[in-house]
Amino acid sequence: MQKYLPRLWALAFAGLLGVAALPAHAAVYVRIAPPAPQAEVIGPPPGPGHTWTNGYHRWDGREYTWRPGRWMRPPHPHASWVAGYWRQTPRGWTWVPGHWRG
Repeated sequence: MQKYLPRLWALAFAGLLGVAALPAHAAVYVRIAPPAPQAEVIGPPPGPGHTWTNGYHRWDGREYTWRPGRWMRPPHPHASWVAGYWRQTPRGWTWVPGHWRG
């Protein structure tokens, strides 16, 4: 058993590296096009420095559901929000998540 421990540790470490290389989210492909975005009433920000992030249709495995927009604080003063969007591919529609840039 003692002579196999270095190999076991090496395999465990390689497995962890493989998991770390996976994307943060797995791509989901939907054959049905997403509905048009809903109009939202945007109220005043809750405080200075907040950025509005638009709502979007989320696929729940059976249908699209609307996730309303919200006010968010950027991670730092010069960050800007890049909205998520549905992208059409040969496999179907896939969601590209929004993120902070800058």
